[in-house]
Amino acid sequence: MIVLTASQLEELIDRSATELAVARIFAEIARGAADQPPPTSMKTDAGTGRYVLMSALSEATGTAAVKLLADVPDNLARGLPTQRSMITVLDREIGAPVALLHGGVPTRVRTAAASAVATRALARDDSRVLGLVGAGGLAREHVEALRGVRDWDRLVIWSRTSERAVALAETLDWPGAIEVVDACDRVFEQADTVCTLTPSVSPIVRGEWLRPGQHLNVVGARPRPDEREVDALTMSRASVWVDDLATARTKSGDLMLAVAEGVLTLDDVVGTLGEVLAGLRPGRTSAEQITLFDSVGIGAQDLAIADLLVREARSRGVGIELDLNA
Repeated sequence: MIVLTASQLEELIDRSATELAVARIFAEIARGAADQPPPTSMKTDAGTGRYVLMSALSEATGTAAVKLLADVPDNLARGLPTQRSMITVLDREIGAPVALLHGGVPTRVRTAAASAVATRALARDDSRVLGLVGAGGLAREHVEALRGVRDWDRLVIWSRTSERAVALAETLDWPGAIEVVDACDRVFEQADTVCTLTPSVSPIVRGEWLRPGQHLNVVGARPRPDEREVDALTMSRASVWVDDLATARTKSGDLMLAVAEGVLTLDDVVGTLGEVLAGLRPGRTSAEQITLFDSVGIGAQDLAIADLLVREARSRGVGIELDLNA
């Protein structure tokens, strides 16, 4: 098997190939050629950390993959990452270990790739202004992933820490104008597509801010059913698609808290992004429709990008080869 570190993985990233691989695995799940079981979320009373098992099996890649995600909010006070993960890949046919990957880089890149896939499938073709709510590493990755999805001419950024937004704006390679705004609602006043990218516990996005025709990628909240970035009105005003409904029930506070508050039901979810890509359900049906992709992250995305990265690593001779049977 091959072992790949974070720094090695950074050098192997191909964002265009990642978007294609993520789109392909979404459609594969919808057609029944990949197995995507619900995640297992584990915790005890000893701390606030959750440990989430995310798995998938694919005919197309010939692999199975499992990611163990450690979500530890208390690490913020310790000066440590609040999320860490590892991805294990096995050969589908014979069950042999194929690879072990640091999970941080693949997770960041495949998450933004999923937003690119959703934007390509659901946003209006004439979208010209991209908005970011949040200015961390995931925001930077979204700029890279979405830059070619539409003919953007402007980027609008807001962060609760304005210095981070300014720093991001000053270091981005962006062909059009960039504006840093001092209030979250101002992003929604201007943007045609908005990506929410913050680890919020309570809503920072209000449904009354939404405008007809907008598309939202709701991405940032931690994988917990009681934490969210957007309020119930946002969810009720939008046509909602998910990456996987069973996973959303386990991990999406944006969806499940809106359901608990009675503004929509799980039956109101239009379907999965994969069903749109496979032609099994419609995407956007009118120019005025507000579309929302509730992105919680699934094991199949990890499998798809891990397959890409392992193939590229082997072609370049990158990584550490281990024989676990030795």
